Amino acid sequence: MKVGIPRALLYYYDGIMWEYFFDRLNIDVVISEPTTKKTIRDGEALADSEACLSIKIFLGQVQSLIGKCDSVLVPRLYSIKKGEGVCTNFNALYDLTKNLFPFMKILNYNIDLSEKEIELFAYTKLGKQLGISYLNCYNAYCYAKNEKRLYFKEKILKQKQRLKSNKLKILFAGHPYNLYDEIVGQDIIQYLKKENFEIIYSDLLEDGLVDKECFKLSTDIHWTHSKKVMAAVNYYKDKVDGIILLSTFPCGPDSMSNELIKRKIEIPVLNISKESYSNTGIITRLDAFFDILKVKYEK
Repeated sequence: MKVGIPRALLYYYDGIMWEYFFDRLNIDVVISEPTTKKTIRDGEALADSEACLSIKIFLGQVQSLIGKCDSVLVPRLYSIKKGEGVCTNFNALYDLTKNLFPFMKILNYNIDLSEKEIELFAYTKLGKQLGISYLNCYNAYCYAKNEKRLYFKEKILKQKQRLKSNKLKILFAGHPYNLYDEIVGQDIIQYLKKENFEIIYSDLLEDGLVDKECFKLSTDIHWTHSKKVMAAVNYYKDKVDGIILLSTFPCGPDSMSNELIKRKIEIPVLNISKESYSNTGIITRLDAFFDILKVKYEK
């Protein structure tokens, strides 16, 4: 059996865990290739005109897996933290995929803490769809969860070392499926490295700091993923020289949280919202932003 995983959205949160989980169960995983212009064009042809670029990338990635696997993993998230929610796109992702790809077999699990559907139950039910015993799924889940924890712990430790650099430092802030996507974020990352900036990433923040740091900016943010971005901005704001906020148009939660950040953070902030694979105008804005940071540093 081969399980396909679209390289988009939740992959950048839980992809490492999915890989370890399926590997422990001796199930092959096929991860779609990095995003290309064709991926986006394919997604645009499938998506509603008002869908954000991240959703279009996801749909394009799902299409790219046709004929390469026996089933595709498409989880449904509603609430992953008590009293909070996630973007409605994550609520509807399974139904959207099922309707657009009716011929495709889809593996699915639900996580909704408001209905007491916790992550452990989600993974064991996933195993049931694959005909695997509860005990084997439980062991695979515990193993994968620990490997994910160790993976991000190491990345956070490396980031703490980068904070000691003498280079100008920029916090690259946004959802990881935007920051690390080949089209959305990687061009910016490569340009920052070319200009010799030290890059600090907003997703590399200990979970124990999220509520405390976000609360200092706002006490009523509903979206769990947005809270982490805002918490990272507040935590790193005194440790970096500037902040680049990256989102995809037209993301509703980001439009509100990014505006709040711009109003409350005093260091230079550049807000970039990508609509397509084009970088028209972005490099010019980055150069102007770099000039501001360099002048500020020299003073």
